[in-house]
Amino acid sequence: MTCDDLKHFCASLPHTTHVVQWGNADVYKIGGKMFAVVGMSGTNATVTFKASDLSFEILSDSPGLRPAPYMASRGLKWIQQYAEPGLSDDSLRDHIRASYDMVVDGLTKKLRAELDQ
Repeated sequence: MTCDDLKHFCASLPHTTHVVQWGNADVYKIGGKMFAVVGMSGTNATVTFKASDLSFEILSDSPGLRPAPYMASRGLKWIQQYAEPGLSDDSLRDHIRASYDMVVDGLTKKLRAELDQ
């Protein structure tokens, strides 16, 4: 996926907000909580997303993927796709959507109700 494809997909999820943080990173949030970060590393698009415990263990050792710098060093289960081969486009979309869903599940009942989630 290109950087633009990643940004378009993240922005298409319901009630998503977008901010630019940390210099030039595109951060996608639901209910004020981050679920994906899209940026560039050289000529490669990078994307960082929250992962389940099992996905984190499996993806951490996959080519083109790594525990997300900074976040994983603080015990958070976030994966960064930074190089080829990485995940297929469909699998990447599934993992970003799962990240979104995990964040929604962690929102308060009141906020979920406000977002119709």
